[in-house]
Amino acid sequence: MVTTPQVRKMTVEEFVLLPENADKNLEFIGGRIVEMVSNSYCSIVAGIVIGRFRRYLDDVQNIGWITVTDGGYKVMGERYIPNVGFILKTKYPNAPRETYIQLPPDLAVEVLSPSDNENETRAKVVNYLRAGVIVWVVDPDKQIVQLFVPNEAPRTLGINDTLDGGTLLPGFTLPVKDIFPE
Repeated sequence: MVTTPQVRKMTVEEFVLLPENADKNLEFIGGRIVEMVSNSYCSIVAGIVIGRFRRYLDDVQNIGWITVTDGGYKVMGERYIPNVGFILKTKYPNAPRETYIQLPPDLAVEVLSPSDNENETRAKVVNYLRAGVIVWVVDPDKQIVQLFVPNEAPRTLGINDTLDGGTLLPGFTLPVKDIFPE
């Protein structure tokens, strides 16, 4: 008699914790697990934004936590790892220790890399907005930043414009040209 092995479905949490996935950045977008792969230039761009956030928080007020590409969030039932995430301390008073923070970030910065899929990025932006998250989509190839704020029309900033932190990060500014090193 031939027996059929039992197949058990895994949760996303179980899958990402498998030893073979330990060194991978995995997102769960639209029902699919997607490995996030970037390049050095995109990493440099994200690092510039992180550095400016850190300086702002050190100089002005330490109101939140910054996460980098190893820090994930649960957003509308999915799992995202923004290049830069920011969550207010009023929501998370202590430094989060979970693989995926239980709440969505207050701000997500997605730096487009050659491996990013346009449909997946769009799905993430829609879900971020539904969850009340401000999103900056940074496009190194076009040297633009698309701003998505819940209940507002999207805006695109060019190389001669300046990002500001709005009501979330009062006083924060970052000239777009400073994001893209020569």
